[in-house]
Amino acid sequence: MALVALAAVGGILLIFFMLIDVFETMVLPRRITRRYRVARLAYLVSWWPWRFIARRLVIEEQRETFLSFYGPLSLIVLLATWAGGIIVGFATVQWAAGSAYVAPQGVRTYGVDLYVSATTFFTLGLGDVYPINPLARTLTVLEVANGYAVLAMVISYLPTFYQAFARREVAVSLLDARAGSPPSALELLRRTVTGSGEASLLQYLHDWELWAAELMESHLSYPMLAYFRSQHENQSWLATLTTILDTCALIIAGAPACSQRQAKLTFAMCRHVAVDLSQVLFQPPRPPLPDRLPPDTWETLCAWLDEDQMLPPDVAKFQAKLSHLRSMYEPYINALADLLMLQIPPWLPADQITENWLSTAWEPRPRIGSTLF
Repeated sequence: MALVALAAVGGILLIFFMLIDVFETMVLPRRITRRYRVARLAYLVSWWPWRFIARRLVIEEQRETFLSFYGPLSLIVLLATWAGGIIVGFATVQWAAGSAYVAPQGVRTYGVDLYVSATTFFTLGLGDVYPINPLARTLTVLEVANGYAVLAMVISYLPTFYQAFARREVAVSLLDARAGSPPSALELLRRTVTGSGEASLLQYLHDWELWAAELMESHLSYPMLAYFRSQHENQSWLATLTTILDTCALIIAGAPACSQRQAKLTFAMCRHVAVDLSQVLFQPPRPPLPDRLPPDTWETLCAWLDEDQMLPPDVAKFQAKLSHLRSMYEPYINALADLLMLQIPPWLPADQITENWLSTAWEPRPRIGSTLF
């Protein structure tokens, strides 16, 4: 008797936790910080083996292609987890209620309960096994209603995921012609200020403030979007976020590129994104190793800023302030990059900048550089 009661309570709790997780993951538009959730456990169980396999793929293109499958597939795995949990929960409750079914062979086992629960959840209506008392009928109706609700909810909200993903990637793609691929803060400053002037950079930073705000809202509500990869191997939403943070940090530290007020506003919003996503994905901040701006890179950065007349007169103060600003976001960016296997962009552009917009299937070796900038 105690086993029956325990099974009934366990089945009800399993159904409850699955339905709550579906609601929190798909419908509730706010951050959920509770550590023990079905969705989070599903991602933990599936992501780490996926990363393990990806790390053993030597060719970068194959590795990125393999990783790009995870985001969409994880939604299917999540749906299967929810459906499986609800099916097992209702089957357990029906078993505790006495398995009140008419079965073709007259044998009623837990396997039959699972079969009936699965056909009921997916509303197959085969009719080969059917309930024979009011409690079993009530449970069957409740499961049908849950099956309709869960499946309809997931199907209805899938377009929301892909719309948020598409809006994110539009801005990522726009950065290619403005900062190279992979993007860098120095290249963004040089191209924007030299080509269009300070007013253009000011408007551009304002646009990135709005992009960061939308990124934060969509990815806090749907953290699984962080696992969706960009179209090109040398692009990502995290690299874009880092480039904008680097650019704002240079301006705030003293590089006279545009108004510091807009740079501070954009910096604050972008850092907010990095910190909140690290919390949602349970990744404590870790400074990047090795340092992204070692002494030799710093000297080159100063030389290029001086060449473009953007190096402030007090270099020591500039370096100290920039170091402080970097400490405010780089540990969070590094934690996210390590989890998601994404590359953090460099401070300096590569010796030969690859432009994705110049690469085609008919040119196996992408053209390097551009005469437009």
